[in-house]
Formats: sequence, C-alpha cells, structure tokens
Amino acid sequence: MSVKPMIISIAAVSGGGKTTITQKLGLELDDAKELFFDDYDFENAPDNIVRWVDQGADYNLWNLDPMVSDIERIKSSSEVPTYILLDYPFSYMNEKMKKYIGLTIYIDTPLDVAMARRILRDHTKSNINDVHNDVKFYLQYGRVAYLEMENSIKTNSDIVIDGTLPPDKIVELIIKEIRYRGL
Repeated sequence: MSVKPMIISIAAVSGGGKTTITQKLGLELDDAKELFFDDYDFENAPDNIVRWVDQGADYNLWNLDPMVSDIERIKSSSEVPTYILLDYPFSYMNEKMKKYIGLTIYIDTPLDVAMARRILRDHTKSNINDVHNDVKFYLQYGRVAYLEMENSIKTNSDIVIDGTLPPDKIVELIIKEIRYRGL
C-alpha cells in the first residue's frame, strides 16, 4: 500500500512570512518535509518580474520541474512523510504544481509590513543608499508584483490568515485547520 502525503502550500508576498511559517509548521507537524521555492534555480524563469506582471503574469511560464521532481522523489521514497510543506508563492496558479497541492494557505501580510520585513532581512549590512534604491524601485515598479499576488494568489488559496499575527499563532491556526479538515 502506498502512502500519499498531504502537500500544503504556504504563499505570501516577499517578506510575508512564507519561510518562517513553513519552518515553524514543519517543526510542529509530525513527519513533515519542507521544500523552499528560493532553494531552486528555475531555468527559463521570467528574468524581469515587473515585465512578467505587465505581460499578464502567466504562472505557467515558470518551469517548476526541479520542485516537481523533488516532490515526486519524496513521494516515491522508502519513507514517505505525512506532509510535504511547500514554501511556494503561486498557490494553484501553475498547472504543473496544481495537481500536487492538497491545501493552499495564503499569509495575508499588509504590504507595508512585508516591505519593512524585507528591509530588515535584506539590508542588515547595507548602506542607506542601497535601502533608498530598494524602496524607490518598489514604489516605481515592484509594487505591481505584490498587488498581483494579492489579486491572484490570495483569491486562489483555500485559507487566508492574517500575516500580522505572531508566527506561533499563525502556525496554531494552520494546524487547527488541518485537524478540522481531517488532513
């Protein structure tokens, strides 16, 4: 008899808490394996996110084969985990990944909070000009990518959780929802 893991996708805008929540959830759930989107080098991924959004944000342009291969490898291993947790920003929007995902969670983090977190995370050793340029780029161009996620990913997720809650509370709510759904 083959074991079929429950695959749970955690999505949010950059700085929204995907990685933190995926890691903490992995520690709380028995028998979970985590995969992190940022650990992959996706060939032929759009090289300009702003242009990609302006051209319609076709999530199927992303060749997610490396992540799909890892999911398949885990599913066919001798010790299949109960859960595979994906730190993965696209929810059900990529057709190749969609068939694997059993539950999607969107961490709904206000854009100002996400930007503040990104600055704290990405600019620990930066000079003020680097921070200034990052914020300027966000305001002039990058914000559209964040809004795309709010408009597409959030609305295509099974569960939306307030990203301003403490991480432990978010994980508690996710576990409660998993148990409620009998997953």
